[in-house]
Order: sequence, then C-alpha cells, then structure tokens
Amino acid sequence: MDGFTEDFKAIHVSYRPRILRYLTRLVGPGEAEDLAQAVFVRVSRGLPEFKGDAKLSTWIYRIATNVATDRVRSRSFKDARSGKTISHHEASIDGVDALPDEKNPSLERQLMREEMSSCVHNYINTLPGNYRAVVILSDIEGLTNQEIAEVLGLTLDAVKIRLHRGRVKLKEKLETGCHFDRDEEDILVCDPKADPDRGN
Repeated sequence: MDGFTEDFKAIHVSYRPRILRYLTRLVGPGEAEDLAQAVFVRVSRGLPEFKGDAKLSTWIYRIATNVATDRVRSRSFKDARSGKTISHHEASIDGVDALPDEKNPSLERQLMREEMSSCVHNYINTLPGNYRAVVILSDIEGLTNQEIAEVLGLTLDAVKIRLHRGRVKLKEKLETGCHFDRDEEDILVCDPKADPDRGN
C-alpha cells in the first residue's frame, strides 16, 4: 500500500499541471480545478488495475478527456457556458507559454508572446469540439498522433484527418481575424482586425 501511495503521489505531482492545463483549455478555468480532482480520483482508483497496455500519460489523458466530455455534455454546463468564450488570459497557467531556451525573457517580449498566444488560443477555443481536442493534444500538449488516437478512441487516420482539418480551420480563422507582422526583434505579433467574426 505504501508503494502504491508513493506511486500515486509521484504521478499526481508529475501530471497534475499538464492535466489542469488541458482541462482548462477544454472547459475553462472555472471548471478545470474540480475536474482535475475528479480525474485523479479515477487515476487513484484505477492505478492498481493499470496493466501498462497503454502509456501512462495516454491513459491519464483519456481519463481527463472522458471527464471533460461528460461535463461538457451536461445540461448545467451548457446552461452556464451558453455564449461564453474562454479567454487565454483566464486560461493561462504560469510558465506554460515560456520558451524553453529563454528562462528570463524581458517583460516586453513576454507581453508580446502573451498577446500572440492569447490570439491563437482564443481562436482555438472557437474550433468545433472534435477539431479542438486534436489540435490541443497535438500542438499544445505535444502528443503523437498515435497517442491522440488512443486518448480519443479514434483510428490513426481519423486523427490525421481531424488534425489537418482543424489546423486549416484555425489558419482560416486567424487570417480572417488577425493581421500578423514581425517586430524589430523578429517576434511574430498579432494585431486583431476590427470586429472579427470568430464564430465562423
């Protein structure tokens, strides 16, 4: 039992920030904390039966996806969220968007990256759910296509198709709603166009 407790503690410490971030992007910051707790309750209960048929990370993301899906389908969630879009500022977690090779970027550079990231994440939030999940898992969480297939219960071909279509839709939304440019330090910056129609 002590060994199990230590294993779960290590898993919780290692995966909780990633799962909280993932849930935040799926359901918003107001829901993510409670859902993360529910995810790790399920992980704790299921860990003794975990056979290692899938990677541990894939198994945990699958649990998180199921928990989020159940919540999103609930009437109370739909009533509470009708018409509301999650902003990246609400959804951000300290350090998520920092580049690994730049530990202490200047405040100005951080703000530019924050603005750029905010623009992209706001548009990701407008993607249809089936595309949003694969784009988040691939381009934000860094999972492979095979891992995404296992998390979402899809074929590898279906993941590739959804990821391609999701990225195309995201690109269209960004090009419609934003002007992109590079500053004097060659940082990509986004200047939102007037009254972008982000619902299309």
